[in-house]
Amino acid sequence: MFRIALVGIPRWPGEITAIHEPGRTFGGYVDDELVGTACAFSTRIVVPGGARLPHLAVTRVGVLPTHTRRGVARALMNAQLSDARQRGVPIATLRAAEGGIYERYGYGVAGWNQVVEVAARRAAFRAGVPLGGPVRLARPDERWPLQRRIYERVDPGWIGAISRTDEWWATRRVRAEEDKQEPHVVVHGRPGAETGYARYHAASGPDEPGAVEVDDLVAADDVTRAALLRYLFTIDLVDTVRFGALALDDPLRLMLVDERPVRTVAVEDEIWLRLVDVPAALAARSYRGSGEIVVGVTDPVLPENSGSYWISASGVKPTTAAPHLTVGVATLGALYLGGTRWAQLAAVGRVEVAEPGALAVADELFATDAAPFCGTFF
Repeated sequence: MFRIALVGIPRWPGEITAIHEPGRTFGGYVDDELVGTACAFSTRIVVPGGARLPHLAVTRVGVLPTHTRRGVARALMNAQLSDARQRGVPIATLRAAEGGIYERYGYGVAGWNQVVEVAARRAAFRAGVPLGGPVRLARPDERWPLQRRIYERVDPGWIGAISRTDEWWATRRVRAEEDKQEPHVVVHGRPGAETGYARYHAASGPDEPGAVEVDDLVAADDVTRAALLRYLFTIDLVDTVRFGALALDDPLRLMLVDERPVRTVAVEDEIWLRLVDVPAALAARSYRGSGEIVVGVTDPVLPENSGSYWISASGVKPTTAAPHLTVGVATLGALYLGGTRWAQLAAVGRVEVAEPGALAVADELFATDAAPFCGTFF
């Protein structure tokens, strides 16, 4: 059904249970006919301060074209959120095929990625950039299990990173195998102790000779990352290396003597975040500064989240005090990972301000050193 609802989704050749987590698929029915689905993977997400929280990676949300505009999607999304709340999952995220849909369900854009192209032959590294260790190409039979072992060993800890499930890996593999160009995987480190990898394939466009696309880049440290980039930029006959998703503050261009070979061709919304359990999620992340504020939250879908919360670097607790700032749950989701400033959203009418000085306090409390970024598409 989902393949019909969203044209172009690849066909799964094996048992459908391999790409669906048991108990995480909701079906929408009209007159006993399945007309919509909403699925998810149960993972963990890294939040400011480094805590890894239970997380719902929402995916495969679709309704048949014959049954849109009837409330099917809303019923599915609301049921999914209620179920997550009952299971103690404080955060859900998704990747939106369309941008104007999911705020109505309480999701806000909490992180972006950039699509970057590098003119490889002109990419000269600065003297201080690490050389890195040896790299090798993975054998075809070890590509997928090796990627998974490395990802789990590295256990990415940047804000917004998530764990990857059996079903996620199965889905990635079938999508890659449907591509006319087989993927290549280059790894860094000794066999059995690898510290990173890059998966890439030849660009498929007829007007893109000499170009490769990097689908996944995972590194445990700066030395590993530099080694993988040096490899990618020196592949024979390759003029352009395209990275499908890098963090907005990725230091790639700063690694080069001349930054002009690096070109950002697009900036895309990546992390649509929904706070399923507002008090639990707020209490789990860290805050900065010596200030304190009271934030009012409204959540019509999960009304138990609505209320006021006292927030400071020492913790978070519900309060009956009048809020200094009031937001809808979608706006709070956009602010949660620190990628958007309170003052920015107040300027466009998304924050109700009772105490003007509270905006500066809130921005300091929620500030982070790095832009949120996931790097895992689902």
